[in-house]
Amino acid sequence: MPTVRRLLRSTLAVLHIDHEAQDDLEIAVTEACSNVVRHAAGTEMFEVCLDVAENHCSIDVRDNGPGFDPDKVGPSQESSESGRGLELIKALAENVRMHSVTRSGSLIHFEKSFA
Repeated sequence: MPTVRRLLRSTLAVLHIDHEAQDDLEIAVTEACSNVVRHAAGTEMFEVCLDVAENHCSIDVRDNGPGFDPDKVGPSQESSESGRGLELIKALAENVRMHSVTRSGSLIHFEKSFA
């Protein structure tokens, strides 16, 4: 995850994207990757695709884990910590989409427009 964060931050810095947007995207990509590490048991790999332009960034985080039901994702009643990562991504980014196929993996996609 540190490599992904550095790559994102350096790319956004080269394009002179404001620090607030950089911070938002860095937190969002960290949460998305952390979710894979914590919840995608048996995952052999995951990939992060960054598409950065002067006024927009889109990020896809894919894994080949067991999948999940996107409709049941959210803060857990059992733990005040569980489920907050996706809510944080939704608060910091735009056009957040999740897709998952049982035993085939998952994708979370999010975007951010720059002023």
